[in-house]
Amino acid sequence: MSTLTPRDWKNLIACAIALAVAACLPWTSGAYALSIGVTIAMYTVLATSWALFSGPTHYISLASAAFFGVGAYVTGIGIEYLPYWTLPPIAAVFGAVMAALVGLATLRLSGVYFVIFTLGLAEFVRQIITWSQNISGTKGIYVLTSIGEKHIYWQLLALAALVWLIGWLIARSRLGFALRIIGDDEVVARHSGIDTARAKILLFMLPGAVAAMTGAILAPRYVYIEPALAFSPMLSFQVVIMALLGGTGRLWGPLVGVIPFTFLWEAISVSFPNQTTLLLGVCFLVIVYVLPKGFVGLIDAGRKRMQAGEVTT
Repeated sequence: MSTLTPRDWKNLIACAIALAVAACLPWTSGAYALSIGVTIAMYTVLATSWALFSGPTHYISLASAAFFGVGAYVTGIGIEYLPYWTLPPIAAVFGAVMAALVGLATLRLSGVYFVIFTLGLAEFVRQIITWSQNISGTKGIYVLTSIGEKHIYWQLLALAALVWLIGWLIARSRLGFALRIIGDDEVVARHSGIDTARAKILLFMLPGAVAAMTGAILAPRYVYIEPALAFSPMLSFQVVIMALLGGTGRLWGPLVGVIPFTFLWEAISVSFPNQTTLLLGVCFLVIVYVLPKGFVGLIDAGRKRMQAGEVTT
């Protein structure tokens, strides 16, 4: 890993200041703004961790809801036996192990099989939990704690900072370099001596652990957890859309997509509650065809045009 440059220090200090300002939201806003802040923080964590894997490898994962739901149920089941603060780390371990198993089963195959498998994973886990609850005679789980909205927000903000730091370190590491080669041409990477399967599995464990931890943190917000809520496929598609809208070419790219899409989706949910699935598909198509590289691509293209103009003059 190379030493830190003055620009690196400047970026780190700017990020620290931005996080400090964001942490003041519960003290400077009302309940509605804090609720939106929690939603933005949640999707920032999920979309950024998703982009850390899918950005360099170009493997589209739709498993976010599966890991998220597992994490929520870790808190729901474990809250009666363990302190709340121990449950998110436990959920992260469950998510990482689950992601490793999924990776071992699918990441050696072509990308389309991986997409199909991850799409069905959340439904598979949901059906298992539904079946087990039907046998036990229960429909859902109550999560009753003293954890409030502001505590959830601060936890998600801290998790976002951790994910950004990990992503920054990975980008500067040998693993990050290997993943960029895999994304350009996996065959070339394999012939170059890179263990492509191992590299992909290791990185896929990160969004698995982060999504599970996010679900564990958010469980008290829902109060009552049931499989349809915890393993909603809409979550997986929204994470992908937000990450693609912002762009996966930069670490901060998903955040640029999360903020506008959160407000857009809030308006859509209120105005068209019965057409959300249709409109989600429309949003995905618009992003793919109009903004294939997201807002990051637009920013980079504008920067290149400015540089070309400076060279010309």
